[in-house]
Amino acid sequence: MPELPEVETVRSSLKKLVVGEVINKVIVNYQGVIKGIEVAEFIDKLKNQTINDIKRRGKWIIFELDDYDLLSHLRMEGKYFIKDKIDDVLKHEHVIFELSNRQLRYHDTRKFGVMYLIEKGKRDSVLPLKKLGVEPLTDDLTVEYLKDKYKNNKKAIKTTLLDQEIITGIGNIYADEILFLSHINPLTITNKLSNKQLTNIVNNTKLVLKKAISLGGTTILSYTSVDGIHGLFQNELLVHGKEKCLTCDNAIIKIRVGGRGTYYCKKCQK
Repeated sequence: MPELPEVETVRSSLKKLVVGEVINKVIVNYQGVIKGIEVAEFIDKLKNQTINDIKRRGKWIIFELDDYDLLSHLRMEGKYFIKDKIDDVLKHEHVIFELSNRQLRYHDTRKFGVMYLIEKGKRDSVLPLKKLGVEPLTDDLTVEYLKDKYKNNKKAIKTTLLDQEIITGIGNIYADEILFLSHINPLTITNKLSNKQLTNIVNNTKLVLKKAISLGGTTILSYTSVDGIHGLFQNELLVHGKEKCLTCDNAIIKIRVGGRGTYYCKKCQK
């Protein structure tokens, strides 16, 4: 599943390609993508709306229009492509936005991705964005914030890092990398973390995500950027998917934590 760096790369690519374009028509080939609104109303309200900006909140892409915010979550395999109007429509191109002389097409093999259309000014006060936690690359992510959120949390820290209601945008790959750099065992109980460990989580979260964004994210099977950018952060991974620790040369252990494949070094992450 694309995580924050991959979604940010898609957002950045889309912004270069479609900001300023007017949506002349919308075609919905699979109605399950559209949530919280009737499909006919979704199509009608988007007509003649200008794409003024494209932003991100957690793993959500936000198309800022004249009167609405269009929220898009890629989930497992959602992708966007720019195509000519004469190009054949493929089987899994579920939503097509007709622009001036081309089309923005949403493609999703697994059909897990979703879109919401929210009235302007309301997106942060209603679902799905209402419950999201802090953005990890902002000043809102602090040790004091984590101490408050973690004080009664008895889950493994790996599971807690994936909780989008505390920190939004961190997924499985980056959680492993953050914990490795922080020298924290993924099974450590969240409310047992020391101030130093919390400081390491804050600092390494920002470090890992910023570096991943600068490299276009991590290339995974289900991720492709709009303009063909392939994530180079896969070459920088220190623990996720590795067999040996690059620090101490011990074998990397793979276990499941909260149902998620988790990689760590027993020596470096005691």
